[in-house]
Amino acid sequence: MQFIAHVDGGARGNPGPAGWGAVIQTPGGETVELCGAIGHATNNVAEYTGLLEALRWCRDQQATSLLVRSDSLLLVQQMRGVYKVKNEGLKPLHGQARLLAHGIGRVTYEHVPREQNKDADRLANKAMDQAAGISG
Repeated sequence: MQFIAHVDGGARGNPGPAGWGAVIQTPGGETVELCGAIGHATNNVAEYTGLLEALRWCRDQQATSLLVRSDSLLLVQQMRGVYKVKNEGLKPLHGQARLLAHGIGRVTYEHVPREQNKDADRLANKAMDQAAGISG
């Protein structure tokens, strides 16, 4: 049985107040929403943070199969091994994600249009508001 995670991240100003969001569907049909503010960061750091948090949550639930959906082509292609990770700031995040994915077992990555990632985007925007000190 497979978990499905929609992940997103963003930064206002890039870099700027940043946050991430993840919507995870469990094999039992439960939907879990996670999000968090990460202070001042870039869009790509926020995207990776969303991925890392989703991977950690799934690992903690003893997931053995996970489909990650993201509208970040860079994130998806780097995790697939198609693109090299050239940015020094992303290398440790990429390494952590690979380790977490290895611990889960089967993790696949799918690039989706932004319209198919609306819930994760909504959560990332909520977290960016928190990072910027905007109450909602």
